[in-house]
Amino acid sequence: MHAVSLQAPYLDTAADQLCFSLDLTERPALAEREVSVGGLAVRLRLLGASHQVFAGPVRETVACLPEAVRGLPATHTRRLAGWTYDFSAVTERLGPGEFSARVADALSRADAAEHSLCGVFPGSPEAVTAVVVEAREERSGAGLAWRTWHSYPQDGHIVSTHSRLEAR
Repeated sequence: MHAVSLQAPYLDTAADQLCFSLDLTERPALAEREVSVGGLAVRLRLLGASHQVFAGPVRETVACLPEAVRGLPATHTRRLAGWTYDFSAVTERLGPGEFSARVADALSRADAAEHSLCGVFPGSPEAVTAVVVEAREERSGAGLAWRTWHSYPQDGHIVSTHSRLEAR
């Protein structure tokens, strides 16, 4: 799926303003896509430089949330009825060349993926939020995984997340 030009400015101005939650309802979305992955309905939602992914029992939000503690966990695991959910996040500060290459890679992955949603914010073609989801066959049964990228060209930060949801 090709990137969507988003008609809104960044709401999160820096990578360190991002927070993580599994307990929030829908936030206002700039773009949304519903897909079926491995027989599970998945909603991909782009917020202001942030995302929400709703899949089965999971309501993942990575966003600037005034009521939440700032910062993303390096890892987080939660057991839900019949499912195991794993999340990880990495924030990197890159030089201009490597930053551009990583943003191009994220855009290329989103473009090539069957199930993705990617937005480019006004002001820079490298101000991007992308979500790519795919089915996974695990030894224990069905599942899915998704990756996200949040880029901040003003300071060269890229936040990458990886989430996995497996049936138990």
